[in-house]
Amino acid sequence: MRYVEAGGVRVSSIGLGCWQFGSHDWGYGKEYGDTIAVELVHWALDHDVNLIDTAEIYAHGVSEAIVGRALQGRREDAFLATKVVPTWPTASRVEEHGRLSSMRLGVKSIDLYQQHWPNPAVPISSTMEGMRRLQDAGIVKHVGVSNFGVNRWKSAERALGAPVLSNQVRFNLLQRKPDRGNVPYAQTNDRIVIAYSPLAQGVLGGRYDAAHPPAGPTRLNNPLCLPESLERAGALIETLRRVAAAHDATPAQVALAWLIRKPNVVAIPGASSVEQLRRNVEAADLDLSDAEAEELTAESDRFTPLNVVGTVSGRLRARRPAA
Repeated sequence: MRYVEAGGVRVSSIGLGCWQFGSHDWGYGKEYGDTIAVELVHWALDHDVNLIDTAEIYAHGVSEAIVGRALQGRREDAFLATKVVPTWPTASRVEEHGRLSSMRLGVKSIDLYQQHWPNPAVPISSTMEGMRRLQDAGIVKHVGVSNFGVNRWKSAERALGAPVLSNQVRFNLLQRKPDRGNVPYAQTNDRIVIAYSPLAQGVLGGRYDAAHPPAGPTRLNNPLCLPESLERAGALIETLRRVAAAHDATPAQVALAWLIRKPNVVAIPGASSVEQLRRNVEAADLDLSDAEAEELTAESDRFTPLNVVGTVSGRLRARRPAA
């Protein structure tokens, strides 16, 4: 396993995203949350993955509770991250919700507590005041944000009066916006970018094409899962397959390796099984050449996303034949 060291912490370059723990959106069923999810956390910790990321909004606190059960007796092995629900994150609510998250997780302190989304209706100074109170009480060690642009990230740091260690953002070969601001900022300021949806909800795994788009309620609202988007991404996916074949790897592993070869960037893919988690973790040991990484970046630059709102109605409009 490779690690990123920044801001006084050391986190694995591949972590475990726990969005699906306890959630019905992925169709895994109750057994997944009761058994497999705990097995995933244990396997991750046993194989030097220390970054475990959840949020109170995931299944309305159920994900945190599952992670808490899995960490019993293993707390010191994990760098534990969670997020405060973005609804009205005033100082008092952030402080209250941070304490509730620590209780659901069964821990005295949370390694990284993140503001899940910016909320323009609440001053960032109020949100960061709540974070500061949690730090002063020892309930939170490090503060992070999520889905922030670089200027909002800087504003959060000014409001906190201390480093905001990380910014968790949607980042993958098909969604490159963080490359333009957040990644350079992290690299020059000893911060971390945490890439969620690093495989674009499975699109970069090479399993799907325009004739065989992914299914499921979560992917239904993702424009990248439209057949038209998959067709546009075809050249990039073929490049992933070719590079993967040269390394006896999978396209998903190559997509992850492309991300984490960037300094100060870590990725938190989810997993439906220990086998999938194992494959994700092995991506940390995949060394892409500069030429391979540049070719993937060039294909990514050529990808043009559909201008379609990511909703069910958007999918219907995109598929409607022209008059």
